[in-house]
Amino acid sequence: MSVDLSSMSRSELIELKAEVEAAIKSAEVRERQEALKAAEEAAAKYGFSLEEIAGGSRGSGKKQKATAKYRNPNNPEETWSGRGRKPHWVHAALTAGMDISDLEI
Repeated sequence: MSVDLSSMSRSELIELKAEVEAAIKSAEVRERQEALKAAEEAAAKYGFSLEEIAGGSRGSGKKQKATAKYRNPNNPEETWSGRGRKPHWVHAALTAGMDISDLEI
């Protein structure tokens, strides 16, 4: 398939670009489904489900949020796990003379 891009107007090129991007997304979905089906068939050949082989996590692979260990006494909706940078409310409480143990849940 050969398309003469040099003879196309800017608006035609933009329309073509949108069509190509939609086709790429459609092909990705189709290929992902084909790959999943092939993987399920391969697992079944050995008597397993794909979930058993994958460790039961066929989800998005996102990690769970860490459990909160500290709570803002002025706003109970604000919590902190103790990991990463301290939130501003923790800094403010410590500067005001509170101990970190005062903020524990």
